[in-house]
Amino acid sequence: MNHRLADVRHLRALARLTFGNTASRIYLGLVLAVAVFVTVDTVFVTHDDASFAGVWLFFLAAPTVFAFLLGSSMAGADAGGPAWFVYLALVVSVLVQACALGWFSRLLQRPGRSHSAHPQSA
Repeated sequence: MNHRLADVRHLRALARLTFGNTASRIYLGLVLAVAVFVTVDTVFVTHDDASFAGVWLFFLAAPTVFAFLLGSSMAGADAGGPAWFVYLALVVSVLVQACALGWFSRLLQRPGRSHSAHPQSA
């Protein structure tokens, strides 16, 4: 029973890092706005050539999305793998980066950390 409780605590801590801070929320909001833009551009706008709107999602998910796609191609998949894998790689990459942003912002806000780059006695 204690093992399950510890797992739940770890999942909650991970969720707080991923969704529970300003930096992660801004990043996730930006990704959501770009995803809506890409969806509208893909579904409702006609283009003479292919639209490159989806590239912005890859820029926001870089560099982790490229690690997933590289791993996929090294495993033998053609051109990044099937479409479901590319979408899954995008989602997982964004969540990993939101968690990393949360961890980094928590690291910067630790109590006892000096708020000045120069010591007062210098």
